[in-house]
Amino acid sequence: MNPRPRFLLALVLLASLIPMAAQQPPNWTDQEKPIADQIKGLRALPDDGRAQTTKQLALQIRELPATPGKLDLAVRLASRATEGDFGHDTLQEVATTLAQALQQQPPSAKDGQPNPAYGELAQLVRYEHVQVSLDAPQFQQALDQLASADKHRQDANFTLTDLQGKSWSLKSLRGEVVLVNFWATWCPPCQKEMPDLEALYKRFRNQRFVILSISDEEADKVRPFIAERRITFPVLLDPGSKVHKAFEVEGIPKSFVYDRDGKLVSQSIDMRTQKQFLEMLAQAGLK
Repeated sequence: MNPRPRFLLALVLLASLIPMAAQQPPNWTDQEKPIADQIKGLRALPDDGRAQTTKQLALQIRELPATPGKLDLAVRLASRATEGDFGHDTLQEVATTLAQALQQQPPSAKDGQPNPAYGELAQLVRYEHVQVSLDAPQFQQALDQLASADKHRQDANFTLTDLQGKSWSLKSLRGEVVLVNFWATWCPPCQKEMPDLEALYKRFRNQRFVILSISDEEADKVRPFIAERRITFPVLLDPGSKVHKAFEVEGIPKSFVYDRDGKLVSQSIDMRTQKQFLEMLAQAGLK
């Protein structure tokens, strides 16, 4: 099993910055340490307060001197800013801050691959529709890689078995609106969005809508978790993470919506609220 929650992906991103910071954990300056502490506590805030705090932190990071710690903080904030619906303006400030930090302290590529910090920014631009000005080959490479991954996801197919032993195949569900959701029991953002997914399933399941919720954990861990929360949509097991790899899922939760023709019409890079899921489903004609 190869767990990949979004908060662990953030650790991967930060590990890529260690050569610049030269130590772990980061040696924060007096200006940086309070910001790092606030980022660490973001998940404890109510959503309205979290949106305001996230925007304020983005602006504070932008005013910091150009140091490796600044880029580190910008990456950390970006990895938290998509865990829900905190508003486009908030995401724009976060993206602008990360782009500025990358421009001031451009990290090196490794083995021909863009530094993950560029990938974090590319995801914000491609999937959250923010605008940044950054003329950097690694950034363009990261955008190109996302476009390639989406083409693979459009053509992807899988056959997996759910907790009741029923087999599900993505391509066999033409004529249905399908939401494919990758998650894990130990992922807090996954847990937070699950009740909204259940509500949507109950609302639309009689309108040819199906959720395929995929975990790469063992059945003995998934089954009691699902039973306790009274989840009724299909929960599929992905032993060996084969489907995770086919969809190039490196952080969860992550969701993909296919319309009745099997076209990938929308996706999320993180946790979504019910309102955000409704916006995704509307692109598949489900309202």
